[in-house]
Amino acid sequence: MKAPNITYIRPCSLTEACRILAKHDGEAVPLAGGQSLLAALNLRLAAPKLLVDIGELQELRDSSFGSGDIRLGALTRHHELLDSDEVRRALPLLPRAAAFIGHAGIRNRGTLGGSLAFADPAAELPACAVALGATISIAGPGGARELAAADFFTGLMETALRPGELIAAVRFPAATQGTRYVIDELSRRHGDFAVAGLVIAAPMDGKRVGEARIVYFGCVDRAQVARQVSTALSGRELTQSTVEAVIDAVGEDLAPDDTPGWRAETKLRLARTLTRRALAQLTGAAA
Repeated sequence: MKAPNITYIRPCSLTEACRILAKHDGEAVPLAGGQSLLAALNLRLAAPKLLVDIGELQELRDSSFGSGDIRLGALTRHHELLDSDEVRRALPLLPRAAAFIGHAGIRNRGTLGGSLAFADPAAELPACAVALGATISIAGPGGARELAAADFFTGLMETALRPGELIAAVRFPAATQGTRYVIDELSRRHGDFAVAGLVIAAPMDGKRVGEARIVYFGCVDRAQVARQVSTALSGRELTQSTVEAVIDAVGEDLAPDDTPGWRAETKLRLARTLTRRALAQLTGAAA
């Protein structure tokens, strides 16, 4: 199938882009990397009247690396997360996540902001943003505002973006010494969306875990901290009894739905298997 006829416009500034999107609310969509949007258009799953190309806006590209706060522009490409030495040092979880994303062509075009705005529950980067306690910087016709990633994802492929608003950047606290990170997922083939996946960010002192943040993807409707699982791990030594308590808590946080080819019971079993595997990795995960 091919996309329907659509009017295309490339604004010269972020302000103009927000103005156009607000004016044509419900009929216009932003286009950045297009790795999710163009597929939806070709399958006729989306039929906007206007494409607003924001892929060349310098305002969305600027990034900065402070000692405690990292700002990544919304147009940061997935391959930049994977290849950047600065990102690897400051935010080691993100290159590991980027390695799971699609294939080289997708990583070359897909963007950080696009992934968060599309809010696919099977995507890796929304889960990472929540696990790392990121802050979403938003630009819109009403001015700039910021929102915690934990509050940004509001439902199945739904976000807190208002009409005319765009993600401008994402701010992450820099990795701290002693905090360990794990990301793992299960999919039919490498590059496919995850059937089940999880991210762990956990400060550790030896085998004792501090306040851990565990976020699942693929088997949930949105990126959010798994409260019961995180609580079962936090403040405890990583022993076999702790592992079993964490596994028992998975069913309290997750209630996946049946989907074509996958039963909810299977997804829950995969989530438990991944959790056990991730906890085994946690003791040896690099900070």
